[in-house]
Amino acid sequence: MLICGRETSAQSRERPAFRSAVELVSVTAVVRDGRGRLVPELTRDDFRVLDGGESRPIVNFWSDDAASVSVAVLLDTSGSMRVGSKMADAQSSTDLLLARLRPRDESAVFIFDTELRELEPFTTEHARRGESLRDVHLYGATSLYDAIAETAQRVADRATTHRAIVVFSDGIDTHSEMTAPEVSAIASSIDVPVYVVATVSPLDLPDAPTSTRNLNSRAGHLEDLARWTGGRVYFASAPGEASLASVELLTELRHQYVLAFEAASEPGWRLIEVSVRNQHVRTRSAYQARARD
Repeated sequence: MLICGRETSAQSRERPAFRSAVELVSVTAVVRDGRGRLVPELTRDDFRVLDGGESRPIVNFWSDDAASVSVAVLLDTSGSMRVGSKMADAQSSTDLLLARLRPRDESAVFIFDTELRELEPFTTEHARRGESLRDVHLYGATSLYDAIAETAQRVADRATTHRAIVVFSDGIDTHSEMTAPEVSAIASSIDVPVYVVATVSPLDLPDAPTSTRNLNSRAGHLEDLARWTGGRVYFASAPGEASLASVELLTELRHQYVLAFEAASEPGWRLIEVSVRNQHVRTRSAYQARARD
């Protein structure tokens, strides 16, 4: 699907260059219906944007499910991933995600415990990707929020429109200096959605009767972080659930809409609300307006 009369070419599938005499805010949005299905072929007129509660005209609009994507896979290699089949599930899900990338897509693989390490840099060469994950050692505490924040900064430099961080972890942060709201602010400011695939025991699912208040609190922090960036959290507690989540999130990433509107004249954080009548829209929750000369 291609909207706004753009030519179908290799150039059109990269990040659209929204040029204007004023600063524009670019926002990616995912739209689902009441049954959770992705909604295709919407137009600019279907969307409404509120910036700090004020309606803003959409000055540019773009959608192309053939566009290339940039995915940063972030894998938890802390000691807590040794429990049960957590690491095996995360590795198989990473393999499936990378295998479903197209030739023009790019991916990078990062691992973390208390520090972030680039295991495989961004490239469009996907064959044999992820093999280096077989040699990682599971050790140490978990700086989940810090790792997401640092990865978001690296993804920000990618030229594609459809960019995301995909985290495979048990969702237990024990060592970060940053908080979930601080990390979501960084990712939101550069419009990089964060998807978290949390591999947990059935006893630890947020809705399970055995789930403790502490576990529910951690789950809530992750869900807030993902939601504020326009991503989401998947809780995987059975074999195959993490793999299904990786397939679904990649499909969702390809079906994002890209909207652009004029930034507010006053500097500071601005709340964004994007809506489509009778549909559910997920997007980043805020942007930072800059002072104008």
